[in-house]
Amino acid sequence: MTDNEDELGSTLGEKLSTDAGLREVAELMEELRALLKSSAVIEALTERGVNSSLALVAIDGVAAYLRGDKLDAVEDLRTVAEEIEGRILLDHDAPSA
Repeated sequence: MTDNEDELGSTLGEKLSTDAGLREVAELMEELRALLKSSAVIEALTERGVNSSLALVAIDGVAAYLRGDKLDAVEDLRTVAEEIEGRILLDHDAPSA
């Protein structure tokens, strides 16, 4: 094997490893989305004053960022931040949104 072939093999191995890692992250994000849609989790979050729909949008924003879709990430995460801030401002006694 030449040095170039060795370098190419190493590069391909790193890429596959990275892609496998990204697949794992994507799978975890999907598991988290499923959990956030379960009635037990929604109930527990609601008791804490956390809106599960906003949490899902936040997950979408993080997922977009991890995919490299930075404009989508900004839009989703800005929406979540604005909604949370707006809800806090509407009810000063309730720091959860």
